[in-house]
Amino acid sequence: MKFRKSEFISLLIVILSFIVSWYFYPALPEKAASHWNAQGEVNGYVSKFWGAFLMPIIGAAVYIIFLLIPRIDPRRENIQKFRSYFDGFIVLLLLFFFYLHGLTLAWNLGSNFDMVVMLIPAFFVLFFYVGVMLRHAEMNWTIGIRTPWTLSSEKVWKKTHLLGGRLFQLSAIISLIGILFPNQAIWLLLIPIIASALGLFAYSYFLYRREEIK
Repeated sequence: MKFRKSEFISLLIVILSFIVSWYFYPALPEKAASHWNAQGEVNGYVSKFWGAFLMPIIGAAVYIIFLLIPRIDPRRENIQKFRSYFDGFIVLLLLFFFYLHGLTLAWNLGSNFDMVVMLIPAFFVLFFYVGVMLRHAEMNWTIGIRTPWTLSSEKVWKKTHLLGGRLFQLSAIISLIGILFPNQAIWLLLIPIIASALGLFAYSYFLYRREEIK
């Protein structure tokens, strides 16, 4: 199995996350903060081990899944048509996990900050890039806006993903406003994405129905 440059970079990110966890493990408290509410307050704890290694394990699992997708998808030849964007997404997603893991470790080592606000720039980059990838995505079974209607029509797939790309990029920009309004940050992050997802679901249906009528 031939490995791509992006896959090696992704693997290095996963390995680095384990190394960082191992290095800071002795200094972590026996109960580590693991979950924050919409106000950035801790409302969940895990054991020291999971506080240190949960995110690296998730990152490793995600890495393996995304390593397999371009090789097992029934329409993997279409994934190759936008493979550079897909590869970039894998790297960015694992960097996002690494950043989140770094924030979690920093908090448990004594730093104090608004977790939601600190995550906004990372979500902005991730959502904006997802928008770029969506606009280039070709029809496949595992990556993109997969509704019964986008998977049934090439034309519906393309139109839905063009709109989806713009909506995700707009959602990313709106999320940045949360830096200025910390109390509303979580809603400025979630509402645009949820609204976009629901709107795209409906949009793909109406596009498909219109195609049927023609």
